[in-house]
Amino acid sequence: MRRFEFVQGTSAKFWMADVDDKVFIVVYGRLGTSGQRKEKAFPTAEAAQRECDKKIAEKVREGYQEVAASAGGSAPAGGAPAGGAPPTSDAAAAPPKLDLPPRVRPGEATEARRKAAVHALAAVSAARGRRSWVLGRAVRRARRALESLGGLDPASDAALSAAVDALMARVVAPSARDRLPLVRAIELLSELDAAAFARAVRDTWKAPPAASPAAGALALLKRQLEELDDPELGLRLGALLVDRPHHGSMSAEAGWARRWKALSPQLEAQLAYRGRSLKDLLASIDTGGDPHVAERVARMLAA
Repeated sequence: MRRFEFVQGTSAKFWMADVDDKVFIVVYGRLGTSGQRKEKAFPTAEAAQRECDKKIAEKVREGYQEVAASAGGSAPAGGAPAGGAPPTSDAAAAPPKLDLPPRVRPGEATEARRKAAVHALAAVSAARGRRSWVLGRAVRRARRALESLGGLDPASDAALSAAVDALMARVVAPSARDRLPLVRAIELLSELDAAAFARAVRDTWKAPPAASPAAGALALLKRQLEELDDPELGLRLGALLVDRPHHGSMSAEAGWARRWKALSPQLEAQLAYRGRSLKDLLASIDTGGDPHVAERVARMLAA
């Protein structure tokens, strides 16, 4: 596997990637641990390799540097990865595995369904600047189309990837008429693999116009993604923070409370592994003067 490491400030992490036929394999974690292993199957070996190449390019842009590769296609068992310090105790093993309720339903990303999703996303783009109920209806239809794909990473399909990227770019569009509300964008991303959310935050939304109404929220999403270093946790926490009462199909208050109740213990465990507490994380959140975000943080702290 190709191995990359990032050592800066308090961060000391490794990330390894490989392709085995149609399966893209990643092993990542803190230096001195065995890390976590994730595998994702693709329709073809070429698609898996494209995803591997794209992820490697992302890591290099983030500041990771390639080091000697490990043999055998996986992290060394029972010890530290090459280049990392040996673990000092059993507590230095891999971080707790996530045990969250499914975010997306199982589905098969057939060609017909992918084309339908591309068409539905185009309809959302066409609904910009119209009445809010028209946009809301288009987003609901697009969510149903994306939901049928079973959490697909759009990067595995060129047409779908282009449609998602084009729509996400509208979140930071200069013109208010062309702009897609951030809460609507998060609704759509919540039906896809969390990698799509990470790319939107790190690439598409990395430099929003200062006058953009979503600039503060986008900066918040970026900070939380970096802090948690896990796209799935970043997406789930970000969706809860930027959600708006009575706006969109994800913001029913009872549903919001259930999602936070399921997420908070997982966040607590992951943060404890890094020597932090959930209360500290929430207290450190800069709401940027956004009263909606401030209200959400207050509810999280009070829960």
